[in-house]
Amino acid sequence: MTTHTTTATDRPTWVDLASRDPAGSRAFYSRVLGWQIRVSEDPQFGGYGLAMVGDGVAAGIGGQPQAGAPTAWSVYIGTPDADALAAKVTAAGGTVIVPPFSIGDQGSMAVFQDPAGAFISCWEGAAMHGFESSEEPNTYAWAELNARNVEPAVRFYETVFGWTHTSMDIGEGQTYHTLQDGDQPVAGALEMNPMVPAEVPSYWLAYFEVAHIDTTHRGAIDAGAQELVGPQDFISGRFSILTDPQGATFGLLQSTPMPG
Repeated sequence: MTTHTTTATDRPTWVDLASRDPAGSRAFYSRVLGWQIRVSEDPQFGGYGLAMVGDGVAAGIGGQPQAGAPTAWSVYIGTPDADALAAKVTAAGGTVIVPPFSIGDQGSMAVFQDPAGAFISCWEGAAMHGFESSEEPNTYAWAELNARNVEPAVRFYETVFGWTHTSMDIGEGQTYHTLQDGDQPVAGALEMNPMVPAEVPSYWLAYFEVAHIDTTHRGAIDAGAQELVGPQDFISGRFSILTDPQGATFGLLQSTPMPG
């Protein structure tokens, strides 16, 4: 298990789900990923729930604050200064959708849109720093940008967060870009499949690590999920992609242990 006591800077530090049906979402992910979800009774947090894996916080589930908006997962990048980051986003050609604002004494967040149209959030931690559990079964594992015209989006993230990238041919004319903070991989990016309907915008996809992906994938479908990509092997393990009963897209990942 990885335990964080401070907010990780310039890398994913939190994921949460904004749901039209928070109770239904809590029931689904509790069943599929075994989460124990603690819902805040403080009215300022609007019934926001923290998903627990063991003693650590792994993700959040809350209501959808925008009427009519779809249920969706958000990826948050850690920052020591949300206001300064918002200025960098604007200078690099992105858009500040929701300016930085405080979440009680927990920290501050903002929502941005990159040049490809994908939404990405940031988190400036105070009382809450982000993941307390990650890189173990049923916790956050990876974030991946699916974008139309992905190369300018990759350059945007490099400018804003100081990332670099490496690229790899993954077959069928596709190139996978691995975004790195120093020598540490932090996220992936690839061109959206041209078969995806034009009305589907560019988006960030959150993956959750699981111990047995085929079993968990089948369990998700039994719980009401729809399969987008069935379990399949890749260079670092095995993955699949689904939509939950409320329509949010998420991925499952079973990583191959590193040698040694």
